[in-house]
Amino acid sequence: MDQKAIVELLARTALFGSLDQQDRTAIAGRMRRTQFDPDQMIFSRGDPGREIYLVIEGRIRLSVLSSDGRELSFDHAGPGHVFGEIATLDGGERTAGATAISRVQAMALPQKALLDLIEANPKVGLAAIRFLCLRLRETDQRLEAIALHRIEVRLARLMLSALKLQSPAAKDGKVKLDLGISQGELALLVGASRPKVNLALTMLVDMGAITRAGSGFSCDIEVLESVADME
Repeated sequence: MDQKAIVELLARTALFGSLDQQDRTAIAGRMRRTQFDPDQMIFSRGDPGREIYLVIEGRIRLSVLSSDGRELSFDHAGPGHVFGEIATLDGGERTAGATAISRVQAMALPQKALLDLIEANPKVGLAAIRFLCLRLRETDQRLEAIALHRIEVRLARLMLSALKLQSPAAKDGKVKLDLGISQGELALLVGASRPKVNLALTMLVDMGAITRAGSGFSCDIEVLESVADME
């Protein structure tokens, strides 16, 4: 991927999307290419935050360990997603671990480069503030969903979010969705066991919200939205 394509990818991120072309070009110029193998630990909770990453290809699992040693996954970062921002911005420790699910191609922006950009350009600082506020809102909504909503509702909302990223122009009808993750990974994301997720998927099939299509799903957006709105 050349620098022009990286600048265009930065334009689609929540962190840098509000910046103009010149600012994004300056950011791309300070980034370096890196890659990770499947199951490679990129960083662990408690590590110093020295870089922020932009995913070009592949998928990253973001997770924490519970007190009894279980891994709790709370998000994935795929192409066009930024991760590792919190510790990189505040200079503290990593708040979660990041593991490559598949082979990953990414661009890394060193902490010093990011802080230099913020100091030199207030627009970059404002973009970082908006991004962190968005992350906080998303975390609050995720915690609320786990605490208050049934698994099929959580799954419907996750699928709708994924559809919005994969097929932003789709508003209704049936749309193919390939999450690119196993049921085990899906269970980690919605805070449930794999058997319960499998049961919830069967319920969505019975409701007509999804049908299985090879390794993915054919989703009826209207039905999925009705399930997502269920209390």
